[in-house]
Amino acid sequence: MAPQLVKPYVSRNKNDWRDAEGQCEAMSRPSMRFVPVKTAEQQAALMLTGIRDGLIARRTQLSNTIRGYAAEFGLIAPKGLDKIEPLLTQIAQDESLPALARELFAVPGREYARLQAELKQIEAKLVAWHRADALSRRLAQIPSIGPIIATRLVMKTPDPRAFRSGRHFAAWLGLTPKDHSTAGKTRLGKITRAGDEDLRRLLVAGATSVIQQVRRGRGHPSRWLVALLKRKPPKLAAVALANKVARIAWKLMATGESYDAARMNAIAAFAA
Repeated sequence: MAPQLVKPYVSRNKNDWRDAEGQCEAMSRPSMRFVPVKTAEQQAALMLTGIRDGLIARRTQLSNTIRGYAAEFGLIAPKGLDKIEPLLTQIAQDESLPALARELFAVPGREYARLQAELKQIEAKLVAWHRADALSRRLAQIPSIGPIIATRLVMKTPDPRAFRSGRHFAAWLGLTPKDHSTAGKTRLGKITRAGDEDLRRLLVAGATSVIQQVRRGRGHPSRWLVALLKRKPPKLAAVALANKVARIAWKLMATGESYDAARMNAIAAFAA
């Protein structure tokens, strides 16, 4: 059971005995939802994404460290990870820098090169996992979903049939608005941001990428998205698109169907 679902059944003055009592009380509720147990294979696959995230965070930290120290010597590199190695080469060949500085720059440089090599290995394994999984390949057909998001959806989503609809799945990801309705008045606020933060972040990032391409006149956007961008700011449109993509992904996972762009455009045109 999720801790937030058990908390209302725990009485005041929290202790181990009252926690156990609250868990027993929560388990007896007919509407209680239980967290599915992941298999060992799912946990092993999730290690790929977790290790990749850790390596990326460490690489970002190292690149910022290298840029910061280089800036203190007046060496400024353009933005982008591909500019770090040329910067290190420039530092190693710059005889105007103190010998101690050039020697110390080589330490994060070696660590950066090692991280890059390890990241390539992890990402190659992740792509191989994606290509070997039929569901992941089908999910990658959806616009704004690539191998990274598709593999995360397969690895982290429990049985899709446990959700009654795509809206419930989007709510599980925290992509639906908070409900503050009372006295017959409907009041919807910001998105709840409940559920898995990584999945929600990736879906919004993918939707943002699609919207950036649409604003530059690239790609073949749906009529629904074009109409949405005319009346809503890009950030709000990105969250709305992420919600829509999550619902489509649930449909594909629950039914085993493949993504049909022509059908989705027809449905969007009819709804408009």
